[in-house]
Amino acid sequence: MQLFAFGLNHTTAPVEIREQVNFTPERLRHALHDLVERDLAQEVVIISTCNRTELYCGLECDTTQAIINWLSHYHNVAMERLHAHLYTYSQEEAVRHLLQVACGLDSMILGEPQILGQIKSAYNTAREVGTTGRLLNRLFEHSFSVAKQVRTDTAIGSSPVSVAFAAVRLAQQICGGLEGDLSDNIALLIGAGETIELAARHLHENRLGRVIVANRTIERARQLAKEFAGYAITLEEIPVHLAEADIVISSTASPTYILTQADVKQAIKKRKRRPLFLVDIAVPRDIDPAVENLSNDIYLYSVDDLNEVIQENLHSRKQAALEAEEIIDTQVTHFMGWRNSLDVVDTICLVRDQAQEARQRIVKKAKRMIDNGKSPYDVIDFIAHTLTNTLMHEPCVQLRQAGYDGREDLVTAARELFNLTNSVQ
Repeated sequence: MQLFAFGLNHTTAPVEIREQVNFTPERLRHALHDLVERDLAQEVVIISTCNRTELYCGLECDTTQAIINWLSHYHNVAMERLHAHLYTYSQEEAVRHLLQVACGLDSMILGEPQILGQIKSAYNTAREVGTTGRLLNRLFEHSFSVAKQVRTDTAIGSSPVSVAFAAVRLAQQICGGLEGDLSDNIALLIGAGETIELAARHLHENRLGRVIVANRTIERARQLAKEFAGYAITLEEIPVHLAEADIVISSTASPTYILTQADVKQAIKKRKRRPLFLVDIAVPRDIDPAVENLSNDIYLYSVDDLNEVIQENLHSRKQAALEAEEIIDTQVTHFMGWRNSLDVVDTICLVRDQAQEARQRIVKKAKRMIDNGKSPYDVIDFIAHTLTNTLMHEPCVQLRQAGYDGREDLVTAARELFNLTNSVQ
């Protein structure tokens, strides 16, 4: 079975493309089933976040183009448009890519830990659906182990850097004046997932005046709001409270806009030219991009726009990333060693089966010889001679052919194996 990885991410595709090929949690299980049921892949895990969509596949035959065709058709994205942003890795490079992703080296924010949890969630979903096997199970478990080693042995996670952190830093620059003071500001946080919780934490640490949490499930919103002395509302109540907010940070899994142009237009009238800062971290986007054209007092940023802010926080992680790459190089070699050994294991099993068949056949003849009155010494000689010739015939034929073909590598390997066997004896 061959390993392939297909995907696109924040470095190869803009948000407009990434949101088109995003797999929602509701569609992810169906997509996994569909790939396997169509025999396009024997094993598959799909990772789909705001910054990437990647498919890791175990293939018994080359169906790479068929999988790309499937991805294009599944999301109704033109093949030419998809190809312009898609990357494909096979075997060793696919392993290396996953390890880099798991360690946060391929993230918009170098070394961010959130992606590891997203990979674990994607892997667990695939296992529940039944689309993983020996190859991907070993690969993903290996990636988790390597990510832990990198976190332990390097300073890759020493600085508090994340999309949420970058969003709050930008809010300080725009709303907090020269000192970045947010004590007079109100923040509306839309969603209640990990990213929003992290944003709430950073805002609280920077002495935010007040927080409002809006979520589809009001109970989850209440839990988060209570932790930061805020109050909770439903998504339907957002238009009523939007004008109160100076800062809006949104990250949901909604397939449609949470904030429309009409919602924001109504809010800015009530705000009387007070600036409104909005960060849309979601993919697909939560905030209609047309909102930015309503007024000069509106500052709308998408997840891609945060990149410049993020760069300021990366310096301390760059040396750690080099150290992490060295660890990954070693671990790729270890995994590929295991992967390559699978073929040898199959060959060893075949050789052992053939040897067992030969042994049973020869022992059966030897027993008949004893029953017919042959001397035990003659029978022992017969067993040793026949078994030796049977087991050595094919290797000798192959070695002669290797010598004839100039395959010194095979001849040398056989000689080393012979010397090793003699030394053990």
